[in-house]
Amino acid sequence: MSAKNLDQKGRWRNKVVAFRVSPEEDAQIEAYVKLSGLTKQDYITNRLLCRDVIVEGSPRVYKALKGKLNETLDQLQRIRAGGNVDSDLLELLEMIAGILGGMKNETKKTEQKNE
Repeated sequence: MSAKNLDQKGRWRNKVVAFRVSPEEDAQIEAYVKLSGLTKQDYITNRLLCRDVIVEGSPRVYKALKGKLNETLDQLQRIRAGGNVDSDLLELLEMIAGILGGMKNETKKTEQKNE
């Protein structure tokens, strides 16, 4: 059995919630977790409880974002050559756009504070 962990509010996290997903769903969840910069536990908990997932910029998030953008570019080039667009790619693009939009807004706020 795993050790008890306190969350940010000082509550013990000693309950286990488990569910099954397809390999495709697992890959999608893993991609979103990497792009969020959160732990898988925190990401899934926030999503299940309808809380905002706030992405904090870090080298790890930057690396994941760069990797996903390169993969997405490959997919877009495939589509340009006549391939089909799948819904998973569109959802990933929406998430990346949201992250980049949030980073842009944070940069503007920081610049305004420094003026």
